[in-house]
Amino acid sequence: MKFIHGLLICVAGFQLLSCETDNTHPPRPNIVLILVDDMGYSDLGSFGSEISTPHLDQLAASGIRFTQFTNAAKCFPSRACLLTGLYAQQCGMAHRADTLRNSVTLGEVLQNSGYRTLMSGKHHGKENMYFRGFDRYYGLRDGASNHFNPGKQRPGEPVPAHKVWAQPRAWCIDDSTHLPYHPVPDDFYTTDYFTYYAIDYLQEYKDEDKPFFLFLSYTAPHDPLQAWPEDIAKYKGVYDAGYEQIRRQRYERMKELGIIDDSFPLSNATYEKWDEMDKFERTEEIQRMQVYAAMIDRVDMNIGRLIETLKSIGKYDNTIIMFASDNGGSPGIFPSDGEGYNEWAGLGIIGSMERWTSLGTSWSNVCNTPYRYYKDWSHHGGTCTPFIIHWPGNIQPGISDYPGHFIDFMPTFIEWSGAEYPLHFKGDTIPAMAGESFAAVLHGEKKDREKPLFWEFQNGKAVRKGHYRLVWESFTEITDPLDYAEGPDDGQGYWALYDMRHDKTETKNIADQHPDIVNEMKALYASWAKDMARYPQLEMATIRR
Repeated sequence: MKFIHGLLICVAGFQLLSCETDNTHPPRPNIVLILVDDMGYSDLGSFGSEISTPHLDQLAASGIRFTQFTNAAKCFPSRACLLTGLYAQQCGMAHRADTLRNSVTLGEVLQNSGYRTLMSGKHHGKENMYFRGFDRYYGLRDGASNHFNPGKQRPGEPVPAHKVWAQPRAWCIDDSTHLPYHPVPDDFYTTDYFTYYAIDYLQEYKDEDKPFFLFLSYTAPHDPLQAWPEDIAKYKGVYDAGYEQIRRQRYERMKELGIIDDSFPLSNATYEKWDEMDKFERTEEIQRMQVYAAMIDRVDMNIGRLIETLKSIGKYDNTIIMFASDNGGSPGIFPSDGEGYNEWAGLGIIGSMERWTSLGTSWSNVCNTPYRYYKDWSHHGGTCTPFIIHWPGNIQPGISDYPGHFIDFMPTFIEWSGAEYPLHFKGDTIPAMAGESFAAVLHGEKKDREKPLFWEFQNGKAVRKGHYRLVWESFTEITDPLDYAEGPDDGQGYWALYDMRHDKTETKNIADQHPDIVNEMKALYASWAKDMARYPQLEMATIRR
């Protein structure tokens, strides 16, 4: 509370930059925001996983773990919400990865308030983020790429696997865009190189007398499932027992850690029966999960390197470190062995540069323990993120069930930094922030949010007000992994009501018991949808991942 009080006085009484050098007030904090791609809710050790994530687990142990923080269920709308403080529908990113319109980014807001702004990793749009408020930017402009080589074949190496519709991939290095990008070093791996650049930026500006904002946006563990052989080897035998045992172990471990309680009933499983699969199928499924685990393991190792850098340059104690996933685990099945795809996806070993393969529905069900469904769905299996905030000396370690959303980052960053949110920027009229600050939550001063929350992607939709969550239940239920088709696809279904006090995994529909609440929340959603319709969107039919 002392920090927030001092910061508000500083903003009210002085210019922001003079506050930076005023010895009577604490310096503004550095902010490191780490985002991973398509990682499930239970994939960290501190959230119940068997995957080795010691560095993130340490941040969690000495920070705050949020159990009910949410994203927008899909990569590009989630990132749009995070960067702008608006719903993706407001900035042109609801249906397709494109340019951020009618908006200002975290980079632009913090850059204008005196922060050094740095970004490394995935953006998933059509803009070079160097021109959207980041002093330095290295990374993938698009959605997904080969982790070992996003470009063309290099001498002496196999042909790198690519998606048929995803060639080439655009890569940005500061003000230049490379299409395609051909990494020269044979040790290139996205997770490693995103971290290399982030660390280089921190070293380059370590002596500056200004705070920094670093957005480190990994593409792992998004498909293709690819990892270094030594990392994969660490998980030999770990997944031989199959889906049921791993999911049950995670659920019990989550209870022991205090991440879940009786208000998180384990949802019905949607994976295949392990004992009914033939040996070849089981072997391939084991390999998929070993590689997936190795990718997350490698992310954690790199975060460890980043933490050591922050300590070595004397920035660790005044740096807020945040970690989240952009959506739930992905069941997407890219047919790497299917007819018509071999030319691009390859037939190499799972985990190698020459093979593009995905995790699939069954393991995604395990990764999203204890929730229902996956990426693209508006249920918590698609929207609930394992969110960690670490801030040495400023927050008490603990677990919070505060129902936050990525749209809340902008107002929270503004409160931490003392920056101003513009209503006009570069000729555009900017909508008011959609979210609300959760800064007070870190100090135990706020337990409930004031505004309702809304979700919409494809035919999925949901609204939360207070402890109730109204979710659209499609008649297209996933019972077979091969039925998966990027979320509900028929538009037919019904509204279901869930009480988040007792049923956070959305297993007991109580709509019939509370028709008045259902009608109230349906009206809220209809009003929100009507408001969002004012903002132009590109056609959903043009979506490409």
